Amino acid sequence: MQGGGERAAFRSAFVSASDGLRLHARDYGERFWETTPVICLPGLARTSADFHQLAVRLSTDPQAPRRVVACDMRGRGRSEYDSKPANYDVAIEAADILSVMAAMGVVKAAFIGASRGGLQMMVLAAMRPTVIAGGVLVDIGPVIEGKGLARIKGYVGKLPSLRNLTEAAALLKRLGAAQFPAWSDAQWNRMAECSFRQTASGLVPDYDPALASTLGAINLEAPLPTLWPFFEALAHAPLLAIRGANSDILSAATLAEMARRHPDCETVTVEGEGHVPDIGAPFLAGRIAGFMERLEARIPARVAQVPR
Repeated sequence: MQGGGERAAFRSAFVSASDGLRLHARDYGERFWETTPVICLPGLARTSADFHQLAVRLSTDPQAPRRVVACDMRGRGRSEYDSKPANYDVAIEAADILSVMAAMGVVKAAFIGASRGGLQMMVLAAMRPTVIAGGVLVDIGPVIEGKGLARIKGYVGKLPSLRNLTEAAALLKRLGAAQFPAWSDAQWNRMAECSFRQTASGLVPDYDPALASTLGAINLEAPLPTLWPFFEALAHAPLLAIRGANSDILSAATLAEMARRHPDCETVTVEGEGHVPDIGAPFLAGRIAGFMERLEARIPARVAQVPR
């Protein structure tokens, strides 16, 4: 859900995936800017709306405004739902990102991947490393904690329809208060606005319920596979890795190991937050903007995207 004022900050773009599925992305800023563009990738059951505050912050920066493209992955937000749930696959989603980039004239970008979006970024690095100038991994890494996956598995595709945003915010707060004890009512309300869409039967989660099938095949009784080779495919790109101190998906030990293995990886731990921290809040938005500025100094901006 979004108001008219929010819609005025971006343009909607619709792109065909390689299999013809219709994908949606929000486009903030201008295509001709020479600063390095940013591609935002949301979590499993999340949408481009999660990045709105950060995208406005980056695209209206008075010193170095930059184009921001925030993706709705297939089956989420305004992108088309896939009739084959097996296609809700990280490798297919990485290919979808390349389709969006090609259609929107972006050759190389900085990426911000939250949760599953970070997994997509790692897979993309293995597939096409040259498109990644740098990246921000938001509460995700090559080792995923089973406790967090079990929690997510417990609600994805299972939330009820609700009458209004007040009910929606209250439900999300009940589910997440243990991880986000310091969040204000405004933050919970904002999360509700980003999480639901209006239908004839009320507010429903803004994603295809069949996304739950991507978690159904995971055996939480067995050790989960690690993704260190995919993370190491990002070795060429400066990284900022963000962890919520209460996260049950990314452990402090994994974050430390990421910094040890990567040649240029800043880390930030956000107290009082869990999976995933509020990247639109002033502190994190400022850290991400600072990372983008430092990244800009390392690469020639003129090769970042195709001129109009």
